[in-house]
Amino acid sequence: MTTIAWRLGHLVEGLASMNGVYFGGPRVDPDTYDTGSAATTLARLDEEYAAWVAGVRGLGEAGLAEPQGDRSPPAFADAPVARVVLYTSVELIHHGAEVCLLRDLWVGSAELRR
Repeated sequence: MTTIAWRLGHLVEGLASMNGVYFGGPRVDPDTYDTGSAATTLARLDEEYAAWVAGVRGLGEAGLAEPQGDRSPPAFADAPVARVVLYTSVELIHHGAEVCLLRDLWVGSAELRR
């Protein structure tokens, strides 16, 4: 079972990884990356998301169209950078929505326990 903490950590690590590969941020190792406490994770999510948005905005049309090359697995080397931007966006939407749902369920279950 995955938790809110896991989902937020997954988003932070994914954004940090993409920022490291595509936008000059520090490289991270997904196997050892630790997002820290809940407060630290939320702060890092804001920081990594802001860096991601700034990086994507700075790509321009040419940057989005260029091949991913050796920045991605060989199967995606010829795919445009826009593909990884879309994939990362889907991850953010998907796991962000799950976090919202779990929070809603938690609040709803607390009301039922009263």
